[in-house]
Amino acid sequence: MELGIHLANFTWSGGPSTFVADLTRTAKLAEDVGVRKLSVMDHVWQIGHIGPKEHEMLEAYTTLGYLAAVTERVELLAWVTAAVYREPGLLAKEVTTLDVLSGGRAWLGIGAAWNEEESVGLGLPFPATAERFERLEETLQICLQMWSDSEAPYDGRHYTLGRTLNSPQSVQRPHPPILIGGGGEKKTLRMVAQYADACNLFDSPELPHKLDVLRQHCEDLGRDYDEIAKTVMYPLDPGPDGENVDEILAHLKDLATLGVEHVHSRGLDGSRTDWLEVIGERIIPEINRF
Repeated sequence: MELGIHLANFTWSGGPSTFVADLTRTAKLAEDVGVRKLSVMDHVWQIGHIGPKEHEMLEAYTTLGYLAAVTERVELLAWVTAAVYREPGLLAKEVTTLDVLSGGRAWLGIGAAWNEEESVGLGLPFPATAERFERLEETLQICLQMWSDSEAPYDGRHYTLGRTLNSPQSVQRPHPPILIGGGGEKKTLRMVAQYADACNLFDSPELPHKLDVLRQHCEDLGRDYDEIAKTVMYPLDPGPDGENVDEILAHLKDLATLGVEHVHSRGLDGSRTDWLEVIGERIIPEINRF
């Protein structure tokens, strides 16, 4: 099992004067202790369960480019890109650029988007739910075509591209891995089975059922279920003295038994490093054996 860290809270106790230093130190330490993936949210306002919308939020792909420059090994992605916020051709170029400049460490994490309030606030596209999922699927098709040898036009219901030229191509071939976030049983998990290298599901009592639904979609489409990496979001706080470590390890072992290969956890205050040090010393060595 692997562990990833999600940088979602940029309101750090050091304030603006230590902002860049805190972000850099957190990213480098995460890499040093053995974290496999480092992600940021694709939001333009802070989301409610983390803090007030007025709190600081960095644009995802600009931040990932910075993180690529200050790290060497950790894989980088938006967890997850809002498909409707960018034109698909531009998104494919952004992820390709990140892959090239990071030396082949980029993923495309993507979903249908959900935050209408921030979209209305900054004038971002936010069509109805059915259309967002249609646009998500077309975006996946366009990205895969741009990462292929084809430069043919793309003519979809929502997007039209005259020539899908993508130069330079991604370092990772045939393409950067694709993670689709969400547990919708009819649309999202079907798209995972058809297009993705990984799914992302919530750590909830419904998880075994969601995995069974994904398995059925794979059977229906002729896809090998085992080819798809299973990831979950799990808030992991070892405690200042590591008092929660045993409980965390027991739960991670249960997840591994279900076939979960990667656990992604929201990072704590970037001004602190104690939680990452505990993770590196006491959690990652154990889960590497799962």
